[in-house]
Amino acid sequence: MSKNSIKITTEFIKLDALLKFASMVGSGGEAKTLIQNGEVLVNGEVCTMRGKKIRPGDTVSLDDNEVTVE
Repeated sequence: MSKNSIKITTEFIKLDALLKFASMVGSGGEAKTLIQNGEVLVNGEVCTMRGKKIRPGDTVSLDDNEVTVE
């Protein structure tokens, strides 16, 4: 599994935007589909809300990639 960390300068970033920002997906449409299909985990739990607010300390997983927000 590939583990990375992403630093944000705002209070939060929305889940679909984070997936694009972290280069885990190629487009917003791809992010939307993966999230709706239940393929994205936030802190180890399936998340189907693409507008979910991801804050520093949260971990997002997709396939073999994991990103921790700082």
